[in-house]
Amino acid sequence: MSTTAFDPDDIPVMAATFRLQWEEAQDSYVILYPEGMIKLNPTAGEILSRCDGERTVAAVIEDLQQKFPDADSLTSDVLNFLSTAHEHQWIRHKSA
Repeated sequence: MSTTAFDPDDIPVMAATFRLQWEEAQDSYVILYPEGMIKLNPTAGEILSRCDGERTVAAVIEDLQQKFPDADSLTSDVLNFLSTAHEHQWIRHKSA
């Protein structure tokens, strides 16, 4: 397992300092943290809502492919986003 990239068998989970929730007022998922809030675009919200500490990256991708069967290049987009989210420290690799 690398420090920034996620492999299909890795399990992503939100970092303890961040909380993901649906915000009705924003009509989107948001990441809450002590200093503020980050409003996510629909794609980011769909991906992070599946990073529950139970599903592997492969399971997240499979679930998204079932929900969005017409989406192209879903695997690379999910992996790229997870890498970016990890760089921002929103998510981490779940400890075994």
